[in-house]
Amino acid sequence: MSASPLRYASLSIATAVVVLGLKLAAWKVSGSVGLLSDALETLTNVGGALMAFTMLRIALQPPDAAHAYGHGKAEYFSSGFEGMLIFVAAAMIAVEAIPRLTDPQPIEAPGLGLGIAVLASLINLVVAQMLLRAGRRLHSVTLVADGRHLMTDVWTTVGVLVGLAIVVLSGWLWMDAAIALMVAAHVLFEGFKLISEAAHGLMDSAWPAEEQARLLAVLDRFRVDGEVDFHAIRTRRAAALHFADFHVLVPGRWTVQRGHDLIEQIEAALAEQFERLIVSTHLEPSEDPRSYEGRPLHHS
Repeated sequence: MSASPLRYASLSIATAVVVLGLKLAAWKVSGSVGLLSDALETLTNVGGALMAFTMLRIALQPPDAAHAYGHGKAEYFSSGFEGMLIFVAAAMIAVEAIPRLTDPQPIEAPGLGLGIAVLASLINLVVAQMLLRAGRRLHSVTLVADGRHLMTDVWTTVGVLVGLAIVVLSGWLWMDAAIALMVAAHVLFEGFKLISEAAHGLMDSAWPAEEQARLLAVLDRFRVDGEVDFHAIRTRRAAALHFADFHVLVPGRWTVQRGHDLIEQIEAALAEQFERLIVSTHLEPSEDPRSYEGRPLHHS
């Protein structure tokens, strides 16, 4: 795998630091707790970006004697860590915002504060789209999670800006704190999704239904009634890597060479459909009852 994901992770770190500085400046000049909540949410981007860079460096290492299947699962730790940071940010936002509901404070220099926040949000938007495209192209769970986190930050800022505009136009100072609490609820939801997806990855969840259907469609091309069949089909993913294993049932009279040639053809066909696929197969004689013993996780 190319080392290019690390370059995107480095960009994410630099962006998070710059945007955090801008948002803290926007809060300082305005005194808005809504903008403070936005800055606190961005603070998690810095920690998340640093964790993403660290985990990507581990994930990109080649397999070794202690990790024969590679280090790809390290990426799930990064997305889970980002989710937990979001929880912390939500708590910090609530601590700042709840007292302001009963004791609202005036907003100073709202125009300057809003202008700085808009600039920060535009930077986030551009970098988020770059990370999402790169993550999907490179099959990086970490870059996709980082990009989604930045997009959450973008929508958070948009919500804060709209709310502050309402505060300035209406004079409802309590709305500033209410907006901050809505931001906290939104980022909590995003944090839960990141942690949930990381947990699924670490627990070896099967491929999505669409990918499993593509796998079965390839195997169906090699099925021959009374001769070739498959069972005990299992799938899992580890970040960018796809894993599949299954048993290939053939007549016992076949030579080892013929069975081997069939498996080579099957694996070549699967490689055309799936990038970074690791396949494990087990050849069995279809006439032997022992070939069907056990309880496979997937019948087909």
